[in-house]
Amino acid sequence: MILRDVTEKLGLEVLTGSAHLEREVTGGYAGDLLSDVMANAVSGQVWLTIQTHQNVVAVAALAGLAGVVITAGKKPEADTLQRADSEGVVIMRSPYPTFRVAGELWRLLGGAG
Repeated sequence: MILRDVTEKLGLEVLTGSAHLEREVTGGYAGDLLSDVMANAVSGQVWLTIQTHQNVVAVAALAGLAGVVITAGKKPEADTLQRADSEGVVIMRSPYPTFRVAGELWRLLGGAG
């Protein structure tokens, strides 16, 4: 499944990187501790987090993630969005808590990753 399908089916707001929505999504990873995401997220996954600062962009790029979903209606900082745009990182937003978005993503991907 590609990122565009995920955004449409989960009703995500795409904040940056709309030119990169053809990326393949292999699974999801939920977490707010950056070192944990760097150590355990797998390239192609979508990362669910409440973190909004620009280090999120660096971690997503380093891990080769398909995109980042900022959950719980949190709003990313302006410098986060600017950096994501410049590095081609897709940032999306959901008004729902991480637990709900993770469950919906898991079901959408058929229980993958």
